[in-house]
Amino acid sequence: MSTSTRVFVGRLAELAVFDPLGDPVGRVRDVVVTFSAQRSRPRVIGLVVEVPGRRRVFVPMTRVTSVDGGQVITTGLVNMRRFEQRPNETLVLAELIERKVTVRDESGESVEATVEDVGLEQSHARAWSVTRVFVRTSGRSSGRSLSRLGRRRGETFVVPVEDVTGLRDTSDQQSAARLLEHYEDLKPADLAEAIHDLPDKRRAEVAAALADDQLADVLEELPEDEQVEIIAGLDNDRVADVLEAMEPDDAADLLAELPAERQEELLQLMEPDEAADLRRLLTYDENTAGGLMTTEPVILGPDASIAEALAVVRRKELSTALACTVFVCRPPLETPTGRFLGMVHIQRLLREPPHASVGTILDKDVEPVTTDATVGQVTRLLATYDLVGLPVVDDNGLLVGAVTVDDVLDHLLPDDWREDRHEITGSHQTVQAVSRRG
Repeated sequence: MSTSTRVFVGRLAELAVFDPLGDPVGRVRDVVVTFSAQRSRPRVIGLVVEVPGRRRVFVPMTRVTSVDGGQVITTGLVNMRRFEQRPNETLVLAELIERKVTVRDESGESVEATVEDVGLEQSHARAWSVTRVFVRTSGRSSGRSLSRLGRRRGETFVVPVEDVTGLRDTSDQQSAARLLEHYEDLKPADLAEAIHDLPDKRRAEVAAALADDQLADVLEELPEDEQVEIIAGLDNDRVADVLEAMEPDDAADLLAELPAERQEELLQLMEPDEAADLRRLLTYDENTAGGLMTTEPVILGPDASIAEALAVVRRKELSTALACTVFVCRPPLETPTGRFLGMVHIQRLLREPPHASVGTILDKDVEPVTTDATVGQVTRLLATYDLVGLPVVDDNGLLVGAVTVDDVLDHLLPDDWREDRHEITGSHQTVQAVSRRG
């Protein structure tokens, strides 16, 4: 082990992790510690490392051979199972930073402070522990003003961990906003996974701190039981706003899990047009095209130019699947539309002159499906014609929505696929798995 055996977590976070041959393993995202009544210093048991694919895995400190030179070197043996926090474990960045504590300074007086960083030290072999805490004063001392003690509010200093009281206390955790700063670069699916791993109370706090559109994206990536659990802790006005920000099909699926009385309360709070879409979706069987479809695909009239179509599909809020196909209809251009005319794929848009109209390049070979088409029928059509999206019409030939390939996959995969998506199932995996707790 390197002689450099002291490091603050603030410096350790984001460091690249390598195996003994110099090949990259991932990047440090957090540090896992445990508290014990038998030890005065919290024990550092491992690192949370983000590996390619934005998967977060656990690397025991016993597998860390060096923390030096702006990098972490491991033995190369990494368990690729998704990290799941255990009840007795604490994440330094996610839970300890910004915690309110009481520290005993060199004068022997107790001072209220806020944790800014945590110092780690190797004691022997590959055993690490928390030895120091970097704090910022935030209040008064026990019975005496800070100024009389020669300290100012906001002053920072380092104290031994033994002189800190309340580090383990979970009654005053860091703000959810501060925790979300550590997750700000995650995609919705990865943020949902990180939130999934939090304790129930913490998960509710983080969900409440998310903006409506962020929470909508996260809910779409969570299992339905967790969706229901999260919105159970929010007031109806907030839930209605989040439902409006969700994809209509996902919002309808969530509403379907709620009691009829609360469904109606939420629908009454939503914008009438948004509520009308969801009421319509709730009437369809979940195993049909109507139950799978979204009511908000990309829809244009036949006179719209190709330049206009390309501008629409470039919108950031569109999912990749929805952006691949433009559905062309007679007015009105909101579902249910006027008569459905055909569709145009994004590749065809890219090959044609920008001034041409979309009505001149329609693909009419694929017949739309009706709302009562089965999942099997929809799946076969998508596979047969290599489609990303399929139009859904009513009995009068009016477009009422579209089914995309991701809608079908969500339906066909097991209910708990999100929880098991990082399981190692194939013999082609080359990473050697070791016991998670080393």
